[in-house]
Amino acid sequence: MGADPWKTEPDDAYIDDPEKIKVARYWVGEVGFELMESTTPDGDVAKFIKKKGEGVMLISFNVDNTREAMTELTKENYPFIGGARPFRDSEFSFIHPKKMNGVLLELIDYKWNELKK
Repeated sequence: MGADPWKTEPDDAYIDDPEKIKVARYWVGEVGFELMESTTPDGDVAKFIKKKGEGVMLISFNVDNTREAMTELTKENYPFIGGARPFRDSEFSFIHPKKMNGVLLELIDYKWNELKK
């Protein structure tokens, strides 16, 4: 399963207006690799790059239920940035990078139907 390894176009490209980002997702086997850029100078990604430079910003974990995962991790003292946020027909949330050596962790319960193409 997974995307064609010789494909040059992203497997999933989109603009997320609320997050102020443009994303190109490529599947390598069953692992999604995303390239993102801010659509505005005041977006969180733009601010991150200005402060820390380019590099690994985010690691995403696919979970069955974002809110249940948040509840479980909150009990283990993982700090979240805000609450669950909508994405397509799912939700995602962020664990604060100060707990994860400067890398933002995402929990998301999206089903990734793009992977099944």
